[in-house]
Parts: sequence; C-alpha cells; structure tokens
Amino acid sequence: MTSPIKSPKKLIEVALPLDDINAACAHEKMPGIGPHPRGIHLWWARRPLAAARAVLFAQLVNDPGYQRELGYGVNKQEAERKREKLFDIIRDLVKWENTNNEEVLNRARVAIWESWRETCHLNRNHPEAAELFNPEKLPAFHDPFAGGGAIPLEAQRLGLESYASDLNPVAVMINKAMIEIPPKFAGQPPMGPIPEGEKQQKMHEDWSGAKGLAEDVRRYGHWMREEAFKRIGHLYPKVEITPEMVAERPDLKQYEGEELTVIAWLWARTVKSPNPAFSHVDVPLASSFVLSSKKGKEAYVEPVVESDEYRFEIKVGKPPVAAKLGTKAARGANFTCLLSGAPISGLHIKSEGEAGRLGARLMAVVVEGKRGRVYLSPTQDAEAVAKSAQPEWKPETSLPNDPRNFWTIPYGLKTYGDLFTARQLVALTTFSDLVQEARKKAIADAKAVSLPDDGQGLAQGGAGSTAYGEAVSVYLTFCVDRCADFNNSLTGWRQGNEKIMYLFARQSIPMAWDFGEANIMENVVGGFITNLEYQVKCLLKLGTSAVKGNALQLDAATQDISKLKVISTDPPYYDNIGYADLSDFFYVWMRRSLRNIYPSLFGTMAVPKAEELVATPYRHGSKEKAENFFMDGMTRAIHNLAIQSHPCFPVAIYYAFKQSETKQGSTTSTGWVTFLEAVIQAGFSIDGTWPMRSEQTHRMIGMGTNALASSIVLVCRKRLITAETISRRDFQRQLREEMPEALETMIGGVTGQAPIAPVDLAQAAIGPGMAIYSKYEAVLNQDGSKMSVHDALVLINRAITEFLNPDSGNFDADTQFCASWFDQYAWSAGPFGEADTLARAKGTSEAGLKEAGVIESGSGKVRLLKWSEYQSEWDPATDKRTPVWEACHQMIRRLQNHGESAAGELLAKMPEKGEAIRQLSYHLYTLCERKKWAEEARAYNELIGSWHAIVAASHETGHAGEQGGLDI
Repeated sequence: MTSPIKSPKKLIEVALPLDDINAACAHEKMPGIGPHPRGIHLWWARRPLAAARAVLFAQLVNDPGYQRELGYGVNKQEAERKREKLFDIIRDLVKWENTNNEEVLNRARVAIWESWRETCHLNRNHPEAAELFNPEKLPAFHDPFAGGGAIPLEAQRLGLESYASDLNPVAVMINKAMIEIPPKFAGQPPMGPIPEGEKQQKMHEDWSGAKGLAEDVRRYGHWMREEAFKRIGHLYPKVEITPEMVAERPDLKQYEGEELTVIAWLWARTVKSPNPAFSHVDVPLASSFVLSSKKGKEAYVEPVVESDEYRFEIKVGKPPVAAKLGTKAARGANFTCLLSGAPISGLHIKSEGEAGRLGARLMAVVVEGKRGRVYLSPTQDAEAVAKSAQPEWKPETSLPNDPRNFWTIPYGLKTYGDLFTARQLVALTTFSDLVQEARKKAIADAKAVSLPDDGQGLAQGGAGSTAYGEAVSVYLTFCVDRCADFNNSLTGWRQGNEKIMYLFARQSIPMAWDFGEANIMENVVGGFITNLEYQVKCLLKLGTSAVKGNALQLDAATQDISKLKVISTDPPYYDNIGYADLSDFFYVWMRRSLRNIYPSLFGTMAVPKAEELVATPYRHGSKEKAENFFMDGMTRAIHNLAIQSHPCFPVAIYYAFKQSETKQGSTTSTGWVTFLEAVIQAGFSIDGTWPMRSEQTHRMIGMGTNALASSIVLVCRKRLITAETISRRDFQRQLREEMPEALETMIGGVTGQAPIAPVDLAQAAIGPGMAIYSKYEAVLNQDGSKMSVHDALVLINRAITEFLNPDSGNFDADTQFCASWFDQYAWSAGPFGEADTLARAKGTSEAGLKEAGVIESGSGKVRLLKWSEYQSEWDPATDKRTPVWEACHQMIRRLQNHGESAAGELLAKMPEKGEAIRQLSYHLYTLCERKKWAEEARAYNELIGSWHAIVAASHETGHAGEQGGLDI
C-alpha cells in the first residue's frame, strides 16, 4: 500500500464526553445492577462494557472538524454542533439500561456506516479501493488480547464482525461463549424437555437472539440437577428437628418434627495441639465464632471443653467479644489452642500441613427457616455423612510456586484438588460428567425436532444438531466452573448477610482457616440451580446480534488475524495479574467436560504459561528478567498490530496502572513512560491518552482530589515510514502553535460541550502533545541526542500549564492579578505593598480591583473575596467593570446556591465570557489540587462538571446580545 490513503481523524483523536463515559463505567461496576455478560464466566480485571463501547464507537466515527489536507470537514462552529450530536449518541450508548436498546444501538450503527462510506468516497480512486474501501462492508474487528471478551462483544454489538484471540484457553472459551456460539443459533427455539412442574411456553414465544439457546441451557441444567440428586443426594440430607433439640433450644419449637433444608455447613480447619498434653487432639483454627451479626438475629458458636475433648454449641443472641476472635491470637496464621491456651504458631500449622495432618471440624449447620437462617449445632452424623464421600477423581495439577498470589502451598494444599473437600469433589465431578450426558441428550433432542445435522461439532464450524448439543454443554460447563468458585474449602461465610462467599473476590487464592460448604443441591448461594439461573440471565444480556464472531487461540506477537481490521485491545500489564496461573483453577474442570469438543484447545494438562505476557518474577528468575521479558514481548506484539491494522482507523490500547503508580498528579511514572516508549518503538505514533476510570462510586469531579484513572486508553496511528527528525526548538514551537486549539476542543470548545473533568485533564491533554512528538522519527536535542519520552512529557505538561495560565494573555489584567494573588495567599490577607506592586505589574490598580468587587482592602492588608461573599443580586449588564475572575466566582455562587438553571440564566447575560470562565476554572482547579486545597478545588470541579447543563439552561433563557458563541 504505497499510494497515500485519505483517513479523516476519528472522534477519539479529538474529543470525548469523558465524564459521561466514566460515570457510566462506575455505575456498571456498582453492586446490584443485576445480570451482566461478565457473569457468564469469571475473568479478572475486565473492562466495563460502557468503556469498550464508547471507545470503539469513537474509533469508528469521523471527527467533523475541518482537515485542510483532505478537503474534509466543516468550519469550527458547525463542527462543534456535529460533534455534540456524536457525543449525545455516546451518552446514550454508555448507559447500562441501553446495553441492548436497539434504537440507541441503531443510531450508533448508522453513524458508523456514514463515516465509513465518507472514508470510502474519499478513497474511491485508490488502486486498492476494492479491497480496502468497500462501502457495502464494514471492516472487521480484532482484539489480540481478548481476555474476558468485553471489547469483542461490544464490537459485535455495534455491527462489526468480531475476532477475539488469546493464548489462554479459558479466555478463548469465554469469547466463544460470548461472540462465536450465540450468533450460530440466533433465533433458534428451545428443544429440550421442560423441567417437571413447569408450564408449557406459548407457541409464539419470542426466541430472538440467544433466548432459545439460553432456555435450553436452563432446561438441561435442571435435568442435570435431578440426575445428580439421584446419584449423590444422600450426601446432602435434610435435618429433622427433634424434641431433644427443642429441649435445648426453645427457639426451635416452631420447627419440631420438620425436616429443614441445609443451606451450608460451616467448618474450621484443625491441627494437632502443640501442647504435649493434648497432642493427640485436633484443635480448631477458627478466625471467628460469630455466625450472624444481623441485628436481632445474632448467633454464634460456643465451644464447650471437657477434659481433652470439645464440642460446638450454637447460641442465639449478641455474641461475647471472645466469639468475634475465634481462636485467633494475632494476624496471619497465629492461633491459640482451645484446650490449653498454648499458642499455635504459623510454623506449627505449616508443619502439620506438610505432614498431611490439616483436618476440618464441623462448627455449625445452617438451615432454611421460615423467616431467615437458623443455625444448628453440629452432630457426629452430619460430619460422618460429609466424610463418607469418596471422590473417584480429583484435579492433580499443581498450584504455582507464587507466594504473592497463592497462599495455600505452605500449608500442604499443593494441588487444585486439595482445595476441595471430598464431598465437593464428588459433587463437581458428578456435574462435570453429567455435562457430557446432557450434550448427548441435547443432540438427540435436536435431531428429534428436525434440526439438520451435518455431523460437525463446534470446533469444525458446525451449526447443526451436533454443534447445538455441544453449545449447550459449553454453558453447562461454565455453570460447573461457577459452582467450583463457590464450592471449595477457601470460601468464607459472610456474617452480615449470612451467605457463602465465592473464592475469587480478589485476583489470588488466599488461605482460609474456617470455610462454608454450600449445599450444591439446593437453590441457595453456591447451589447448582442458583448458579445456572443466574448465568442464563447473563447469557440473555449478550443481545440479539446475528453478526458473526470468531474466537481463536493465538499468540498476539505472531498472529496474522489483525490484517486490515479495526483493533482495540486491553493487554496484560506487567505483573498485575497472573491470568494463566489463576485460570488453571477453572481449566481443570473445563478440560474434563470440553476436551472431547475442543481437543486442540484442551490438549495440555494446564493453561500454557511460557509465552504469557506477564512479568512474573518466580517464573523468570528475577524481577528484572521478568520485566525485560514483558517489555520485549509486548513491543513485538504491538509492532505486529502496527503493521497489520487497518490504515484508516486508529488502534486503541488500554494501559492499566499498577497500584504503586497511582500517585497524585503523576503523569510521568516509570511504568507509564516505559510503556509509551514501547508503543513508539513498535512503530506507532500516539494521538490520544484518555483516562478511563471504573472504580469510583461517585463523580470524581466533586472530590477535589486527583485520583488517577484505573486505565488509560492510548490512541495510536502507524507512524509514516517517511517520518523525519526535528529539533527540540521546532518541537517546542509546534507545541505552542498546535496545543491551544487541541486543548480548547478537548475541554469543550467554545460551547463547553462535554467538558473534560479537571481531574482527567492532566492525563488526557498529554495526547495532543504526544501526537506531535511521536509522529517524528525522533526529536533531537541540541547535542544531537534523541529526546526521551520523559523529557517530552515535561515539555508537554509545561505547554498545558501555559495554556491554562491567566498570564498567557487570554485574560484581563484584573484576573491576572487575582490568579497570582490566589496562588500566593488563597483567601488570606496579604500586605498592601505587595498587592500594589503586583497590580502595577499586571497593568491594574488596587483601586480598580476594589471597584471591580473582587478584593477587600484596608488596614494595610488586601484580601480576595470568596465567592460566597459576592453580591447576591449581581447583574453583568449593569456592572461597569467585570473581570473574568468576578464572572467565574459569580457563576460558582449562583450554581452552589441556586443550581444549574440559575447559573444558566446568569451565563445567558454574558455568553462572550463563557470560554474564559471555563478556562480559568481549569487553571484554578489545577492550582488547588497541586496545593492540596481540596475544599477550594471542589467548587471549580463542580462548575466544570455542570457546564454542559449550564449552557443548555442558558439557551432556554435566551442570550443577551451576541448568541453565536454558545450555540450547540
């Protein structure tokens, strides 16, 4: 492709409604939003769907701004109007409730097609137009680090044929389940038998999208549960409330003679007592004896010691302080012997574990009562039933020797099979075996209702009865995986809401001393049916797309799938998460059920690890070697993207911050600089750096602190092979010439449409500067050496500061004085002499500032007035001297006291000052944040965050005088 390609800038290279995107990401991460595609199968550190969808859309649509070299685009004012329409699409697109809203999605798809056809028209005379610029076919999409599948799923939702690849077979299977399998059977009605006791569905039920497939997963899942109960139900008996139990516990009287369903059994691990007098006794390692801390429903375990024996009794009522501590002596593996009070050290516990003497003792049985949980004392029979389980198989794959993330090995739990109780192993293997039986049953049922069968399975690209049965079994396998997450000996019991915790609350496998064992046979947290029904609901959240999807196992550094595709990807970062090691937990169960369906994907006993791009010191011998391995591999992978990606679209690469990097105000951390260097060395120029934040629980702009984003989206273009070198002086000149317009657009243009929050500006504003730096082969210092990324970032940050600084010449003399005085004294009083000198230097006077109403002067002191002290009935139309400083703080006063509508009314009276007010607010926020003046920063944050609504309100009021400057 030697002929030049006309590629308009994409929206993501110019501006984004970042605050709206981040707010949507935060909402999506909140608990209680209901079923989500991520619930189909656990994966670590997934990107929010809102972020993936917004970034993809902005990668695909053209920015309307005028580009002289292409003869494309419209004037500045018209561009802002058109850009605002695209922003509105994004604002609707990222809302959680619109995830599958076809009206909203179609608006986005129409805009994507319109931009693509514009691009095709611009390149209609290109010699490879037939291959590269077919106006009737969108380019396909590829994510080479697909992981949990959020980005490929959203590409498919927006109408692109989606390709996902990853080295990890668990990730590949998740992507198959999200983008490859559902479109194959879109619109297919269910064929399985309706579970016993349920009513027949209507003849004309809506089975669009994956609804029919999801329903069959549910039906065969119910069949599996019934079959499992026939085989192992005796291991999960109910508990009869006897008169003897009522005599000891009068609160059980209402249940006398009834058989109650067990929700969970609560166990404590045991070791031999270190006290020689009791060395024959297995004593408990209990981190707490509290069972329920719910007000009015408190319950706890009371150990009863008799000589060299003990038993556990359940008490109801407020637990004593001692119960909260269990047998814990201190943090970590430090306990006290229940019988003797002797300390049990971590070394003793490790010794017992290594010797295979780590046991477990039943502490309590949790049953379902009429109005909540009922706790029962354990019995020998209950413990005997659990220990009668004889598993015929267990996963023998070894846990990795990674002490940072895997904590069980020193205590003798060295294989994945060791993480489960005998009863849990029997249950999980039973359900795993039943997946194969359900597959055969589903194939037979599909043939019986005349679904054509080509004899080809999913791995061979089949779409008939055989493939359909296999598809059902994939999701049933995922259900077994989810059960494993809840049914292992590392799951805690949550006292507050009285339920089992799942294992992967964090990206590690920690040790647990007491644990809950869920009743997998019942409809409880951790139960098979509970997990099944939840996953089916999550499957329905995939949408109704029939667009083709493909998931493959490929190395990002060597794959050739990316050729001429749109690329957006979230690669692993350094040593944040050991995906391969963690995913072995699921792989051992997945392989058992699916290796006959995908033999090449599950050909190894464990997940491949040698080529995984994670800087894991234990695997590479040292931290330095691990980081070198990571950066070399990542550079090769990114270079592969640079040479293959479609020339008309920027590549989006998510960069995830390590926790240690997220220092206040940092935009030049070592890891960040190193990653930027790798991207540039790989052949990319960087056109954007957008901060994406998904962890906040409320709008960051109201906090007054600069909590850095959890990830940065790098927007990259392939650097031209004809790129030249420039001098440091020319680089600085280009920053001065080009940065102001780029920053003005970024913070909302003249209209302030979607202003970027100040907390994000420092990071996002690097993008336009890096675009200048990275488009050249090199920027040369005076001595001929190449300027480093670090030094470039210093100059870029300086240019940002100069743009926002009131002394840059964009502000009146009064405002320049106020900004400088605020920098030194904030709202405190300072010497009159200093104020007089500063005022003269800025071209104003103390008398003029007092006339403007921005200072108080007297007794040899001068003080800036706070916004709360400003005149309440102020009208700019009658004010003879209105510096931007005054206008800005009057806007803050109006917003704080009367809201956005009232602030809009005020802005309508001085629309010509809107841009300057907003720019001053950015500057003052940055200043306050740097000085850690959180309270002061909050006011400027809130003004900028409300700017879009304020402008809209000003239009409803109608502008006084000139109106064009605020048109949207």
